[in-house]
Amino acid sequence: MALNQSYDLFFIFNLSLLFALLPFSFSQTVADAPSPAADTCNGIFLSYAYTSGTKLKPTDPKHQPYRFESVLTVLNNGDEKLKSWRVFVGFKNDEYLVSASNAVLADGTSLPANVGNGTVFAGYPMTDLKTAIETAGDLNQIQVQVKLLGTQFGVAAPSVPLPETIHLANDGFLCPKPSLQGKSEMQVCCTKDPKFKTNVTVEDEFLPRQSGDLTIMYDVTRTYDSNYWAQVTISNHNPLGRLDNWKLSFDWMRDEFIYTMKGAYPYVVDSSDCIFGPQGQHYRDLDFGNVLNCERRPTIIDLPLTKANDTTMGMIPKCCRNGTILPPTMDPSKSSSVFQMQVFKMPPDLNRSELSPPQNWKINGTLNPNYKCGPPVRVSPSQFPDPSGLPSNTTVVASWQVVCNITRPKNASPKCCVSFSAYFNESVVPCPTCACGCPRNSANTCRANATAVLVPPEALLVPFENRTAITRAWADLKHFTVPNPMPCGDNCGVSINWHLYSDFSRGWSARITIFNWDETAFPDWFAAVQLNKATPGFQKMYSFNGTALEMNGVNNTIFMQGLPGLNYIVAETDAANPQKDPRVPGKQQTVISFTKKTTPSINIAAGDGFPSKVFFNGEECALPSMLPTNSGNRKGSMTVISILLAVLVFMLVQQ
Repeated sequence: MALNQSYDLFFIFNLSLLFALLPFSFSQTVADAPSPAADTCNGIFLSYAYTSGTKLKPTDPKHQPYRFESVLTVLNNGDEKLKSWRVFVGFKNDEYLVSASNAVLADGTSLPANVGNGTVFAGYPMTDLKTAIETAGDLNQIQVQVKLLGTQFGVAAPSVPLPETIHLANDGFLCPKPSLQGKSEMQVCCTKDPKFKTNVTVEDEFLPRQSGDLTIMYDVTRTYDSNYWAQVTISNHNPLGRLDNWKLSFDWMRDEFIYTMKGAYPYVVDSSDCIFGPQGQHYRDLDFGNVLNCERRPTIIDLPLTKANDTTMGMIPKCCRNGTILPPTMDPSKSSSVFQMQVFKMPPDLNRSELSPPQNWKINGTLNPNYKCGPPVRVSPSQFPDPSGLPSNTTVVASWQVVCNITRPKNASPKCCVSFSAYFNESVVPCPTCACGCPRNSANTCRANATAVLVPPEALLVPFENRTAITRAWADLKHFTVPNPMPCGDNCGVSINWHLYSDFSRGWSARITIFNWDETAFPDWFAAVQLNKATPGFQKMYSFNGTALEMNGVNNTIFMQGLPGLNYIVAETDAANPQKDPRVPGKQQTVISFTKKTTPSINIAAGDGFPSKVFFNGEECALPSMLPTNSGNRKGSMTVISILLAVLVFMLVQQ
């Protein structure tokens, strides 16, 4: 009997031990149960729950940092698969996010990152959430939980640093204001918008391709157990967008590395991270001396034109253009760039069907717009013409699309500026003070917050540091007030002067001059001006090739580029006597004529003859804060040559 009791006790002990261990083994694979409030939601249920936080060093009563941990839950309670889920979290406490499981930032920013103004999370590696119907309620397939770790400022216990709001960022959903569940959790149920129209059906396996200012296609063309070949295509779709010396970067999420490339090259060739990392342990027989890059976040650059026909590095259509991608309005054949790379994978992804694109894409150039890129979205496989020349298409293994749009970051400085002048005023309204930023420690030498002082036309021909004497002499002559110290310069590499040249009853004209103060020349340059009322009357440019463009359905933009042989703006150079004379900028100039037949009510002198926006190589330039004033003496400031030129333009307008 005692033996049986001992056996029973032993059995009970082991059984209890087994059940004690079960939660630990299941916790790695089974998702946490959703909140009871999710039972009443027949759409997409979102929850943000603050779990813990502690005070951090250093102690700062005005800006005290605190660690925070929270969980974002996305649950699909609807009847359709939620593809490429995205959720906006309206952080408001200057949060600095350190890590996020099962998600990436949808704008392509790598962690850690500042998210204090709110951010959008995108699913990774599980981008789609299936329905309970097709999975029998399997939480691992219909729900994702994002565990967030970061730093927030100023919210101490017992207060809870909840975000301002949370809502689904996918198109076609309505999300009401979130409700609080206690003091540490907010919840919202998002439902389909009955008014939203889409051409995507439930049966579609992939999301449709999206439009944007710039798109990047990541096409897997060949795949093997341990590696695959991917073709990357960068396409520019914005009529004013452009990239020069583009640099493309992204994050490998699963320890991949680049073995070889064609059509482009890593900015840094380095295999040390592989040699001393897990890649070197796994690929013991691989010669890492031939590996191009093992960085977790590599930067890719284009190859020069001389490598286009190189059998080892080139021979890829649309490659090797020295990083220049032109707008389609300029040359459609040069509006895209292509390269290929061989990517090696790591366990447990060693089978040919396990494919994962890199995340957090970013692309930029020199004196170009800022692009913000979304996450890669799985789309239908791309098709390319058969390389054998047969009239058929070859389908790639898998395709992802990254959409990038032009944005202007908060507090970002422009890279070019504009000055205004007119035939009826002898002074030029120069570029704004510190238009492209001010140098450090400038308080003792110039005033960053002072309004730019009017200057004579000849001052535009010399560098800003050589304008002081001219400006002071002009101010004394015209009785202008000059601050002491003088206002700082514009610090722009490119400046553009828009001069109102003439104004007659039937037509008018303007002159535009582009100055390059940089040490970099601009081949295949372009500029654009938006004239809100005057563009319909555009007639001709005399030294540039000009075209009226319709932007966002409005005919208000004039696109201009150099004629053959004049499409190159040289860099700033030394004068003939460098010891005595200031440096000379590269420059291009043309006169533009307009008719008033289509715009009879236009008032040129009052402002209709000045642009509301000016672009150079896709970058929006800073404009003056005021316009030249009409002094009443319309002809007093015009030289004899100017009068003759104005008459010539007038005669051309009448023809």
